[in-house]
Amino acid sequence: MNNGRILVVEDEKKIADIVKAYLEKDGFSVTEAPTGQQAVSALKNRFDLIILDLMLPDMDGEDICRTIRKDSDIPIIMLTAKSEEEERIKGLGIGADDYMVKPFSPRELAARVKALLRRVKGVRQSVSFNKGDLVIDSSRFEVKKDGSPVVFTPTEFKLLQCLAERPEQVFSRLQLVNIILGYDFEGYDRTIDAHIKNIRHKIEEDPRNPSYIKTVYGMGYRFIGRPDED
Repeated sequence: MNNGRILVVEDEKKIADIVKAYLEKDGFSVTEAPTGQQAVSALKNRFDLIILDLMLPDMDGEDICRTIRKDSDIPIIMLTAKSEEEERIKGLGIGADDYMVKPFSPRELAARVKALLRRVKGVRQSVSFNKGDLVIDSSRFEVKKDGSPVVFTPTEFKLLQCLAERPEQVFSRLQLVNIILGYDFEGYDRTIDAHIKNIRHKIEEDPRNPSYIKTVYGMGYRFIGRPDED
């Protein structure tokens, strides 16, 4: 049984081996990369998800994440010893889909891997808004803005899809955390703000005066794009 290929970028051998053992138990094929250079080389192969430690001996994990995001939307879960909320926000802001702080439960990490991959594989029909200006095609995991493809991370895509499926409905940050991440992420609902900021920069002509995702102060967010007729 092979549920997918996972690249584990982690220089602490004990942690990498434990993560590998849990993932392989769940049917994943796992490749380990203890350095940034080995991770970059391994990216020549196809993976379904990357688990990326931020503190590597030769490269900054954040730089690796930025490099990956230049041309790939592969799901990324970051691992770090930094527990401050601002560090979590920063990680999500540069393109990570999820974030775990050491020490962590390998069982929970495996659960997050499966939840993230389930979101990526979700299939829905294509919908468009504002006379074709924005097109969301979930069957192809594709977003187009003014006819041009835009690269979205899986979490960004799921968040946009969730809001667009329910135009004008107001969602609180906590509601979006529970819907998008699929598990309790209590205490870190500001992560939604980081994802919304990224999405706005990708689809809004003027992120400060949005045409698609509006902030409802004191409550959360709502989608205000006008659905096109079928």
